[in-house]
Amino acid sequence: MKFQPQFFKSKLGTAWVLINYSILFLAFPVKAQEYVDFDSTQLAQATSVDELSDVEPTDWAYQALASLIQRYGAISGYPDGTFRGNRSLTRYEFAAALQGVLEQIVDRTFVAQEDLVTLRRLEAEYRIPLAQIRTRLNDIDSRVTNLETNQFSATSKLQGEVIFALTEGRKANPTFVARTRLNFITSFTPDSRLITQLEAGNDGGEAIALIQNPLPNLLGTTGLLADGGGLEYGQVDNNVQLRRLYYTFRPWQDLEVTVGAKMPTEDFIDRNRYANNESSDFSSSFFINNPLIVQNQIDRPGGAGAALAWNINGGDLTLRGLYIAANSDVVSGERGLFGDRNSGIVELEYAPRSNFAVRLQYTKALIDNTDISAFGINGEYAFNRTTAFFGRFGIGNYDGFNTAISQNLNLHPYTWAVGISWRDLVIPGTLTGIAIGQPFVEADLGDATQTNFEAFYKLQLSDNLSVSPIVQLIDNANNNSSNGITWQATLRTSFAF
Repeated sequence: MKFQPQFFKSKLGTAWVLINYSILFLAFPVKAQEYVDFDSTQLAQATSVDELSDVEPTDWAYQALASLIQRYGAISGYPDGTFRGNRSLTRYEFAAALQGVLEQIVDRTFVAQEDLVTLRRLEAEYRIPLAQIRTRLNDIDSRVTNLETNQFSATSKLQGEVIFALTEGRKANPTFVARTRLNFITSFTPDSRLITQLEAGNDGGEAIALIQNPLPNLLGTTGLLADGGGLEYGQVDNNVQLRRLYYTFRPWQDLEVTVGAKMPTEDFIDRNRYANNESSDFSSSFFINNPLIVQNQIDRPGGAGAALAWNINGGDLTLRGLYIAANSDVVSGERGLFGDRNSGIVELEYAPRSNFAVRLQYTKALIDNTDISAFGINGEYAFNRTTAFFGRFGIGNYDGFNTAISQNLNLHPYTWAVGISWRDLVIPGTLTGIAIGQPFVEADLGDATQTNFEAFYKLQLSDNLSVSPIVQLIDNANNNSSNGITWQATLRTSFAF
């Protein structure tokens, strides 16, 4: 085996090796992750294939690796004695390995004649495919340039959510309920984001809304006193509406500040990992938030205001506060930014562990000429990875002549809700929830107490698609015993993109 310097040391031969390795490298990109702190010491020369602990004689590439090591020493492993043949390469690792191969070829004083023949044959045989790869790469470069020139925004992301629901219930025809949301998330700096959300539905009705909607609707999804209703995604206007428009930034590491013209309360206060998202857990608007803390007449339409969240010294305590005015755009009467229908809330969260959190809350609101104040508590505890409990409790005071229902109110209601959540029940990847509660317990409102119940079973079909059968029961809707028990069955399909 005699070394052929005219082939390997010639500019043409060296260029051929470098160019073709580079083309293959670019045409078939390796792992997107690139270690900027890569050190060539991450690779260690292997002198025998037996030194590689994860390469077995039964592996399909065993003989090829053994031959490359024995004849040219062209294989490198990792310092821990592994080859990691099924792992993606970073570009730095590829460059280091390629350099090692070239050094072995250039430094050797002999090489097999049959290998030279094979190299020349491969060069001629793959000249056309390599030319095609070069053409494809040029085409990709052109298309990337075009996309960069015509992209929607260099700083914005588009996200969407669609909910379809088939529902049927007591004294109600089967209906189809739908809601679509588009989110435009814009970041001007790494610690800021501008949220713009458009929303439209089909104004879909349901059995629970039907029983609660006869005026006055006191405790329904669009209730005037509290939200104790049915499907959160029901009764959404079929015209495109601006649902969210606010800007969040961090003036300091532990402080987040939000200001906006369209802010729903639920985005900032009374969060709960097991009951807070109508597209993936409970659909009932009552189980999503405490109805005395998150006031329906403020949260559902949203309004202008500001919010802050201060994670005190980066520890277990987080203090939140917000002020939102639902009629901030009205210049007449007693409306406006500080007029009727406004709410201020303070919340202190204690979360010493990832599986436990408790939140203490206070709300002060003016809604339809009625002064409202309420204290609340929101807690969650996960026993293990699959089972968790949650609950909410609130007590409040409603005082004043309510202009929406034309009644003088002096009410002292309380509310409660408890539930349990399971993961992987029967089928891996599923989520199950059961909850029960009473949205507005008050002897002076009606002749009974409304009680809500919901159970759901969510099957996650893919990262973007889930299907959930849901059962809801409401007894004595609107605190009226004549309404009896209203049942409702729903098949919810949620699609996110």
